[in-house]
Amino acid sequence: MEWFEAVLLGLIQGLTEFLPVSSSGHLEIGKVLLGVETSDDLLFTTMVHAATVLSTIVVFRKQIWDLLKGFFCGLKGMKVTKEGVVCNDQTDYLLKMVVSMIPVFVVGVFFKDQVEALFGSIHVVGFALIATALLLFFSDYASRPGRKSIFPANTYRNGISYWQAFAVGLGQSFAVVPGLSRSGTTISTGLICGVKREVMAQFSFLMVIPPILGEALLDCYKAYKEGFDAAFGGCDATALIVGFLAAFISGCVACKWMINIVRRGKLIYFAIYCLIVGLITIISSL
Repeated sequence: MEWFEAVLLGLIQGLTEFLPVSSSGHLEIGKVLLGVETSDDLLFTTMVHAATVLSTIVVFRKQIWDLLKGFFCGLKGMKVTKEGVVCNDQTDYLLKMVVSMIPVFVVGVFFKDQVEALFGSIHVVGFALIATALLLFFSDYASRPGRKSIFPANTYRNGISYWQAFAVGLGQSFAVVPGLSRSGTTISTGLICGVKREVMAQFSFLMVIPPILGEALLDCYKAYKEGFDAAFGGCDATALIVGFLAAFISGCVACKWMINIVRRGKLIYFAIYCLIVGLITIISSL
């Protein structure tokens, strides 16, 4: 892989990880257009994913610090009663994040091979992008100001309930399919379930940090089992560095941009984009 190809793929990963257009789907398209085979380049994939995680941590550093500080400070007063868990707001928020991770954990443990078999198929990417577009269309329509929600108005703690967190997690579990946007699926699922836009703008990004980190650790473990030379041998140091930096910088920009987009209700434009790219991908692969 040449350094400029690494920059382009890093930019694609960083931008599309947060925008609701599917990073995995666009990486597959990018590899086809550039003629680059990175399916066996485990280190590069791990590095660009780590870069997007780091960009999320940087953008939400204050919120993450407040959550962790509140969690550890509130451990002493935390207890379980018949009515549920008694805890502070930070602990409640983190517990809901844990609940949202259950579905993707199940998929990652029991269906990893089936998911990996979907990668490399440009047809799957095309149809999944169209599915992303339809989901974005529906969620944008259902959550417009003044429109009556499918679910009754609520005053859940931290703006989201445990069942809504689980529903958003289900959406994330389907987003392992290349072409189904992780951010688009989680945000859309939350909006459809009645979560307010400003709440989903933060929750959808924070909830993906542990799964992406877990995926990176599993990749490193896989590399350890296979032998680092075999897994990482084809990587050029320059390509790794510039790819990481490109993914990190573009990830920071895209993350901040996406927060404002969700709050302003501009998902319809990404739906149109995904629909067009999905149709072009399918037609060009025939």
